Amino acid sequence: MASWAALSPSIVEYFEGEDFYRCGYCKNESGSRSNGMWAHSMTVQDYQDLIDRGWRRSGKYVYKPVMNQTCCPQYTIRCRPLQFQPSKSHKKVLKKMLKFLAKGEISKGNCEDEPMEPTVEDAVSSDFGLINKLDIHCDLKTLNDDLRKSLESEEKKKAKREESNEITHSQDMKEKLGSGEPSCSVKVHTAPQPGRGADLSKPPCRKAKEIRKERKRLKLMQQNPAGECEGFQAQCQPSSLLPPKTKSNQPKSLEDLIFESLPENASHKLEFTRFLCSSPLETENSPNGPDCGYGSFHQQYWLDGKIIAVGVIDILPYCVSSVYLYYDPDYSFLSLGVYSALREIAFTRQLHEKTPQLSYYYMGFYIHSCPKMKYKGQYRPSDLLCPETYVWVPIEQCLPSLEKSKYCRFNQDLEAVDEGRSKEPDRLQVFYKKAIMPYGVYKKQQRDPSEEAAVLQYARLVGQACSERMLLFRN
Repeated sequence: MASWAALSPSIVEYFEGEDFYRCGYCKNESGSRSNGMWAHSMTVQDYQDLIDRGWRRSGKYVYKPVMNQTCCPQYTIRCRPLQFQPSKSHKKVLKKMLKFLAKGEISKGNCEDEPMEPTVEDAVSSDFGLINKLDIHCDLKTLNDDLRKSLESEEKKKAKREESNEITHSQDMKEKLGSGEPSCSVKVHTAPQPGRGADLSKPPCRKAKEIRKERKRLKLMQQNPAGECEGFQAQCQPSSLLPPKTKSNQPKSLEDLIFESLPENASHKLEFTRFLCSSPLETENSPNGPDCGYGSFHQQYWLDGKIIAVGVIDILPYCVSSVYLYYDPDYSFLSLGVYSALREIAFTRQLHEKTPQLSYYYMGFYIHSCPKMKYKGQYRPSDLLCPETYVWVPIEQCLPSLEKSKYCRFNQDLEAVDEGRSKEPDRLQVFYKKAIMPYGVYKKQQRDPSEEAAVLQYARLVGQACSERMLLFRN
């Protein structure tokens, strides 16, 4: 794996001007407007900083809506998992999954308060469609076959390759640009088949008897404020001497609901595997980072040996960012979009235990003007990104303004400005004719006046920090 000090810089190719295309939300034929660039490679820190300025990736294409001009403004939304409590509709989805796994029960009809899940036609608006994983569902039947073939192919190759997890960096950046792929080859272990590998998203397995004892001990501690030691002593007393049971007012945690024990004769078995996947993000490992490292990952959902869903997530320095979810429509009755989001929130909490700065779950874009897209606001507490100053504002403070206008500046301090704005464009890094140079040097070689406008627009959108780290490819 790459270390923090041995990373290749991000290389991006900016597309001058703004793209117009059909909006997948309001159906305006040319109302959707955005800026975009192609990421030949990108570090996780650069992408973290970009999404904190309103950018979002779809594959290797990274785009930023022109918020004050696009027909349906798209506000970056993040959930705060450490304070997250599942809503009534979230609990219904989790209980529905447990009933299906335990008894094979299939709920009839949809809960009225359950978030809507738009179709592909509602969400995809162009070749670089806004296909955030919480926004759409796709037919997984063909993907299922492709993944199986890929896994079988990897299994055959595994015997011929050395047991190594090293990333080999190319010294020639031209190769990176020519192929459109990051200049590194990643050794990825084949995803374990169900029953053969541990689920990294689950806590260590414990016997049901131990879990019951632990719950009983916690209840006794709550009933007896004198301390933990007395709680242990009370547990050893005969049942006739124990105080009468009182109903705890503590609501079940998200983990309690997700990892609730199933009977030994459960009707179905749901398992999870996670492995690296191809993306423009460079895979990185840090001593204080998550054990799985940073980068892009596939999370596979296996039901009785059959893959029914694949979630794509980016693990970044400060967050887990949800990218896509593909799932088999035959299992739409399980509300897999909502279920996977709840599991990813729980996974973020798990990563936070080792990596304290990783404490947010990014859900893509919140579109208040589109009724089908407002459900993301139900994952509370959550924040929206101010499109002018790029500070986070609790969604409760934003909603009154959004009721009055599609486009809003959430930062109420009218004197506040974008602190990360481009202040010294001459320090921007350019990759030109196989050489890296600051923009101050590059512009002396250019005579096209439109070149300066395009570079300055790029610098304004990505901010000073990213403009100094990322290489802007010019030809």
